Amino acid sequence: MINRRRFLSTASQSVIGAVALTLRNRIEGEAATTKLGSIGVQLYTVRDLMKDDFEGTIAKVAQIGYREVEFAGYFDHAPKEIRATLERNGLTAPSEHVSYDVVEKKWPETLEAAHMVGHSYVVCSSVPRQLQNQADGWKHIGEEFNKAGEASHKAGIQFAYHNHAFEFEPSEILGGKLPYDVLLAQTDPKLVKLEMDLCWITVGGQDPLKYFERYPGRFPLVHVKDWTKKGPAGNDYGGAARQAARQGHMADVGQGEIDWKRIFAKSDRAGIEHYFVEEDQPPAPLEDLRVSYQYLAQLRF
Repeated sequence: MINRRRFLSTASQSVIGAVALTLRNRIEGEAATTKLGSIGVQLYTVRDLMKDDFEGTIAKVAQIGYREVEFAGYFDHAPKEIRATLERNGLTAPSEHVSYDVVEKKWPETLEAAHMVGHSYVVCSSVPRQLQNQADGWKHIGEEFNKAGEASHKAGIQFAYHNHAFEFEPSEILGGKLPYDVLLAQTDPKLVKLEMDLCWITVGGQDPLKYFERYPGRFPLVHVKDWTKKGPAGNDYGGAARQAARQGHMADVGQGEIDWKRIFAKSDRAGIEHYFVEEDQPPAPLEDLRVSYQYLAQLRF
């Protein structure tokens, strides 16, 4: 027969357990109500369409629901014309991608054009393979980025760098270090921010959250695209993935295996302000962008 003291103790523990479970469920429910703010798109995804119909393609992107775009070239359109097109479609362009050659040789005029369009960021899209393979190549890249970052900072614009997967492959010329780690260490965090491509870092075998924790606030921009190991593989996406590409292929956001809830839950730690959907070689660009947008618009984390 259960004595009174044991009965009360058991009952108290049950009540405490029930209250704790209720609180945990409430907290988890509240945590799952967070959603992305303005969802953007890297226009490289629709580059072939923009060659034939620049304004029409931008209008169709806006019709899907995107409110921000990131340019990868102006397709011979003047900055003032581009800004007018954006305003007609209710869009803003927080950033643009430029080549390393532009950073080295055409920086003042690039910053001037960026102001006219309304960019807050100018992002170097990649670095030449020739430099990657030189003994002092990454040192030179870091110096060039610091210099560009200083000039853009004075102009009221933030410089950033966009990664692929190859920056996460150990480099012999760097003593086995990852080029991404070297670049982070030798660039000024105020002058050089990182636009983390969340797909490519995953393909490269690294965890975005590790970098968010080590370098808080340094990732104001991210590229959002998915990856799956199901189906065909072998495409190195123009050298972006190299050996790692044999493991799978790109997919619409939400159709692959990347855990977006886990990543986005740490957005504040990373300092993320802008989320740009991108797919490098989409079979149906506008439809692929629609699928990705619909997934992200309903995502709660």
